[in-house]
Order: sequence, then structure tokens, then C-alpha cells
Amino acid sequence: MSTAKDKVVTHVSGSAVPVRGNDIDTDQIIPARFMKEVTFDNMGEYAFYDARRDDDGNLNDHAINHYPNGEIMVVNQNFGCGSSREHAPQALMRWGIDGLIGESFAEIFAGNCQALGIPTATADHDTIEWIMEQVEADPALELTLDVEDETVTVGDETVDVTVSDAQREALLQGVWDTTALMKSYMDEVEQTANSVPYLNGFSEC
Repeated sequence: MSTAKDKVVTHVSGSAVPVRGNDIDTDQIIPARFMKEVTFDNMGEYAFYDARRDDDGNLNDHAINHYPNGEIMVVNQNFGCGSSREHAPQALMRWGIDGLIGESFAEIFAGNCQALGIPTATADHDTIEWIMEQVEADPALELTLDVEDETVTVGDETVDVTVSDAQREALLQGVWDTTALMKSYMDEVEQTANSVPYLNGFSEC
């Protein structure tokens, strides 16, 4: 059984994929027609499905076609806006994204990312632009997003970023996966359930 210690996220590292553009919504990240899937298992195949194809269905010059091994996505303002669908971060995670760095994120999207253990760090426009330029100049460049120190290391350079207090605490304490956390305390959950009258036919009332 998983414990909180197993779920701690202190940092994520890997190559990056810079996705330029403000207000990229969840329908672009995962088109609505793919939400018919019964499970999230195949969601990675549908990440940016339409955005990365031309009218004939051929792959275009979208960033994730050029950076297919990216593990940290670098974005601009209001990323993940629109529908609150959790399929969007599920698609990114299953495509291979472990963390995101951007100017800003839609609140519900960031919350859905947190629930998957994916940090969403923010920085000002100039810092994000600089990171994108470094990655575009050297696609093999490795980034490290340090949740605890709130920094991003790009090659030999380190810049400051911000991770919200709530997300930082959840990731560092390993309590971002609420379902796993509840399962790890199932004995206490069952004990509480057994003591609640309306779950026991009001036999003790």
C-alpha cells in the first residue's frame, strides 16, 4: 500500500517542450470528442490532437511534434482555461509531462494537475520567455523544477519561480493524491463510517 512518503514530489527533471500562446484552453489540450473514453489510459495519444495536425490530418509544426520527449512543458498566460475537464492534465501526464512552468494557469486546471502530482510553477513573462528561448536553442537541454526551493535550473542557470503554498505543501508532504491518502487510512475511514448513524440505519439513535 502506498504511503505519503511514496507520494512526495520534491522536484521534476527532464527535457522541455515550449508551447507558445496565451489562453490555451482545455479543448485544445484534449478535444471534447475524446472524452468518451471509459478510462484515461489512452489520453496521451490525444494530447493537442487537433492543434498538432493540419487540415489533412498530417502532423504540423506544433511544439510537441518537435519536442516529442519533453517532460516539462513551458507555457504562457492562462494555460488550461475553459472547461474544468480533468482529461486535460491526464492527457499531458500520459503523454509524458511531469511538470509545467508558465506565466499563469487556470485555477481548476492547476488543481487538477496537483491531484496528479504535477507541479505548476509560475514566473514572470521575461523569465518564461528566456526559458523558452534556451530550450528552442538547445532542445536537449535539461530542466529541473525544484518544488521545495521554488527554482528552475536551465542548464547551468537557475531562476526563481513560484509554487502556490497549497500546492507546495501538498506535493512536499505527499498528500496530493487524496484517493490514495484515503485508502491508506481505510481502517479509520471504516471506523468512522461504522459510528455514523445514517450509515447504520440509525440503530443508535
